[in-house]
Amino acid sequence: MSQVPAATPPSAELGQNAMASPEADPAETEAAPTTLWLVRHAEVEERYHNVFGGRIDMELSPSGHKQAEALGRYFRGKSFEAIYASPMKRARQTVECLTDRNGPAPLFKEELREVDFGDWTGLHWTQVKSKYGVSAFNWLDQIEAAGIANGECARMLRARLEPCLGEILQRHVGQNVMIVCHGGVIRGLLAILLDLPLPKMAAFEIEYASITQVVWLRERVRLHLVNFTPWRDLTG
Repeated sequence: MSQVPAATPPSAELGQNAMASPEADPAETEAAPTTLWLVRHAEVEERYHNVFGGRIDMELSPSGHKQAEALGRYFRGKSFEAIYASPMKRARQTVECLTDRNGPAPLFKEELREVDFGDWTGLHWTQVKSKYGVSAFNWLDQIEAAGIANGECARMLRARLEPCLGEILQRHVGQNVMIVCHGGVIRGLLAILLDLPLPKMAAFEIEYASITQVVWLRERVRLHLVNFTPWRDLTG
């Protein structure tokens, strides 16, 4: 059961919503589900494939630009009350394909930057194995255990993501919200929403240019889509 925005008193929460929709019935608004569309950025430059890129501000590959365009076609005609995004280049280049003149301008949030992999940053998966004796596939366990030197641990990741997520949920009760960010951040958000340890998120594949849809109500959370990739799943 997710209680992310519980830190804000209900009266203040309803007051914010009333400012956005003066004629809305507070009881109906409070019960309205908020739909979060968690979008991972498209494929990055080939030299960073299977590399712990983290805070490296890389760009999209040619294939990544095509994936982002496929995302844009999928979202065409769908309306969003808000779009939030990481300020990193790969997220910015992806979100450029997802916005139009009739929709909201993206709001770039520093809190949505990718996980800081510390001493692993820039290392290929095989290098992490040879240098630290750790399988790259266990990276979530290492973050949970604060096992990456000079990198973020699960507590630090949650400390920056949870207030950001809470703010978004408070501001957009009953609305459609897109969040364009990174694989590690999406798993962090899911861990908070589902109230599960971060390593459990290894069960979810979060590929480039994928969509994970979460419907949030104060008393429950439902996953409606996980790792849906329009660039692949809607071809042919």
